[in-house]
Amino acid sequence: MFVELMPLLAGRTLLITVAKVDDKTLRVNVIPTQAKADENPALTTPLTYTGPPKELDAELGKHLAGYVQTHQQTASTLAEAKATLEAAAKVAQEEAKRKADERKKATQKPPATATTAELASSAPSTPAEAAPSSASAGTLGLFSPTPPEPAPTQPKGGLAL
Repeated sequence: MFVELMPLLAGRTLLITVAKVDDKTLRVNVIPTQAKADENPALTTPLTYTGPPKELDAELGKHLAGYVQTHQQTASTLAEAKATLEAAAKVAQEEAKRKADERKKATQKPPATATTAELASSAPSTPAEAAPSSASAGTLGLFSPTPPEPAPTQPKGGLAL
């Protein structure tokens, strides 16, 4: 019985209680204590075996061996699940941080400055183009190089020559 319990005793304390149920029956409880404060409570699930003393002598060792194996598998599965969740949480945090950095960069991006070529193509090529057309008004503009030419007129009611 104690040989089977040795793997479980490696990391925790066990409480074993034996109680007489009636004249022919005993109840054995094997209760693992919590090894760490943050340990999953599933690892402290007790084993209770009830039967006559001769059956307990013959069978309890096999049941304890199965219980210890199940306990170790549960501990391993919980550790793997915890590691997987921590890794997933880390990846999610990194992804959220990356997206937040991208959004921050996008909002802090300065307005695009026009290149020299863009400025040259949008700027007037001659001073006459820079000033509003003064020819239509019949007056000289500030940037007009020459006086405006009079607009051609058509004779009233006649053909233009």
